[in-house]
Amino acid sequence: MLQPLDANIWTAAGPQVRVLGFAYPTRMVVIRLSGGGLFIWSPTQLTPELKAAVDALGPVRWLVSPTAMHHLFLGEWQAAYPEARLYAPPGLRQRRSDLAFDDDLADGPAHPWSDEIDQVHVAGNRIAVEVVFFHRASRTALFADLIQQLDPASLKGWRKLIARLDLMTGDQPQTPRKFRLAFTDRKAARAALDRITAWPARRVLMAHAPPVLEDGQAFLTRTFAWLRP
Repeated sequence: MLQPLDANIWTAAGPQVRVLGFAYPTRMVVIRLSGGGLFIWSPTQLTPELKAAVDALGPVRWLVSPTAMHHLFLGEWQAAYPEARLYAPPGLRQRRSDLAFDDDLADGPAHPWSDEIDQVHVAGNRIAVEVVFFHRASRTALFADLIQQLDPASLKGWRKLIARLDLMTGDQPQTPRKFRLAFTDRKAARAALDRITAWPARRVLMAHAPPVLEDGQAFLTRTFAWLRP
């Protein structure tokens, strides 16, 4: 169910999603903007209980997928909230031609939520371009795939070894090795990182890792030190 984090921001853990046998935890975030509309980040499976909890907070206005890989449950949310606008990150329109997207996620302030939520494209990656968000009032940064941490107990055999080599089962959430190697334009990535680490983040919420609830700005600076020259 939805858990309050601060004024007008909630999070909910969704079901595990298995990709090639790897069990990924999932997490979504709900932000209520000053006009009362709800911004839904990385929506997870829409159960009747979750829908009732969301409906109690206000009208759903915007459905946002932060990367082209976070699309599994968009269809059911769009069906449940046909008046909400569905936004596509780079690459998702091609991947999900069955979905009726209303707009694309731009890099920077160009959306109805821009007065309260900032966003940055982390481009130059062969796997996916991630759009990272920052809710200013609660000082919360939102990451989808660039920072991950899997539970070693959920893995066995060669998958456990692969996850360890991919830096996904360490003591702290970090950027998986495959994403590090997939950056073809590190200059562009560093420019995006400069904008992200300038945010006065207190919290960092990740779709595939436990939340960081304090000293978020310092956490982000440490986590992306590998990208520095």
